[in-house]
Order: sequence, then structure tokens, then C-alpha cells
Amino acid sequence: MFKQKESNKNKNIYHNTTNKSHLFELRSRGFHLFCQFIFLSILIFLNITFFVELLEIPSTGIKLFQLSPDEYFIETIKISFYISLILLGPIFMIEFKLFINPGLVKDEKKLLSPMLVMSINLIFISILFAYLVLIPAAIKFFIVYSQNMIAPLWSFVDYFDFILSIFLITAIVFQIPTLQLILGIFDIISGSNMLSLGKYVTLATFIISAILTPSTDPFTQFLLSFAILTLYFLGSSFLILAKG
Repeated sequence: MFKQKESNKNKNIYHNTTNKSHLFELRSRGFHLFCQFIFLSILIFLNITFFVELLEIPSTGIKLFQLSPDEYFIETIKISFYISLILLGPIFMIEFKLFINPGLVKDEKKLLSPMLVMSINLIFISILFAYLVLIPAAIKFFIVYSQNMIAPLWSFVDYFDFILSIFLITAIVFQIPTLQLILGIFDIISGSNMLSLGKYVTLATFIISAILTPSTDPFTQFLLSFAILTLYFLGSSFLILAKG
């Protein structure tokens, strides 16, 4: 009886120690991410002219203006934060991998590295998709729609809030395959079950795209919906192949 109580006491001490170490590691990694976010934001802000000029390229045919003396300064700080948040994605995924890796079995660890590579690639693909496809399509739609009625004079703040929102939303939704792989690794749902839910996902995708897309034009919403559905079915298929 005494030995059993002593054994239970030792188990409780072990679990408490383990939980505390996990919590400490989580806080430590969170602090590292925050420091990296601040560092990236400062670095981007010091080179903000380059990023502003790069982001202004899709605005061909539009004249940007500022409504107040401090508008440009405040908006460039916001731009720095947005870009840092997006670029922090790969670093976040690496930290996530390192955090959960000790608690996974051998077969699960085999899927972790491909998931990390896929996630990082999807972040950069999402940036290119937003910059080369979504943003030009949305801007062209609004210019063409109003070209015979009003001149395209857009506020600097409104323009950059608009395109940065598209960048951020696109980066998030492009992580759908990563989320699917995580759910598959922990056996929450299988790839075949995901495929069987395809018709419901298709309906939900168009609704979600209409809510998430900063642009109100249907063409941009359709492009985002098409991208989400493609990623969803590719992620489901990849999970089926990975789990064998």
C-alpha cells in the first residue's frame, strides 16, 4: 500500500515537472518569435522605401494621395508589421516542428519534415499568388468598372490596407494542406473522409471567400475559392498517399 502511494506520488511529480517544462519551452519559443517579429519589423522599416515601391507596382493607373501629414509614416509602420507577420510564417512552422517533435512516434515524425517543407513553400506561393493574380485582378475590376464615371484616386492608406489584407488572408488559407496533414498525423480525420466531404467544403469555400476577401468583386472571390478548393483536394490526396 505504501509503495503504491509512493509510486503514485512519483508519477504526479513527474507529470507536474513535465508539464512545467513544456510550458517553459512554449513561453521560450513564443518569446523568441516575438523578438524575431520585432527584429524583422525594424529591418523592413529601415528599408521601407523598397517595399512601398514594390507594392505600388500593381497600382498602375491609380494615383495615390495622403489625407494627413502623418499618414505615410503611420502606414509604413503598419506595412512593416504586416510584412513581418507574413515572413514570420516559416520561422513559426520551424518552431512548431521543434516543439511537437519530441512527443511524436517514429511514423509521425516521418510526416513532420515534409509538412514543414510544404508549409514554407505554400507561404511563398501564397505571396506570389496574391501579388501576381489576386491583387491585379481586384484592382483591374474596380478601375474598369468605374473608369467612365470617376478618376482612380485612391488613398495611400486604403490601398495598402486593401492589398496587405489580401496578402495576409491568402497566406493563411494557403496553409489548409498543412492543417489537413496535422489532423491526419494525430488521426483526427483521414484523407478519404476529407474527400468524401468535398461537396460540403465546396459550398463552405464560396461562403468563406465572400466573407474573407477584402475585395467585393465576384471575380477575385472566385479566384480565392478556386485556390482554396484546389489546395483542399491536393491536401486530402497528399494525406492519403502519406499515410499509405
